[in-house]
Amino acid sequence: QVQLVESGGGLVQAGGSLRLSCAASGRTFSTKTMGWFRQAPGKEREFVAAIGWSRGSTYYADSVKGRFTISRDDVKNTVYLQMNSLKPEDTAVYYCAAREGPTTPVASDYLYNYWGQGTQVTVSS
Repeated sequence: QVQLVESGGGLVQAGGSLRLSCAASGRTFSTKTMGWFRQAPGKEREFVAAIGWSRGSTYYADSVKGRFTISRDDVKNTVYLQMNSLKPEDTAVYYCAAREGPTTPVASDYLYNYWGQGTQVTVSS
């Protein structure tokens, strides 16, 4: 079992930055692909970014490419999402997810085995 706890959300003005963290329990964090997803009110959950294990390959949604950076610290069992140049449309609950198995970062949420409770990010205009 893996438990994921997100933190770092909050209220920020457009153009600002936030860094989300996701702390994972368990001894096998280093062999799990990690992803960030988000869900805005009235919308479906959507992929944001993912990072594989082994070589740490990354994959981003087009909407955040160049603004967001995903990284991981396998010593601290933590994955991060650095969000810069935030826009009001980035407002959502952000979820961390972990996937067992292949190292390739993927966007399909059904491929992820474990989910956190989410952290709210609100970007004001």
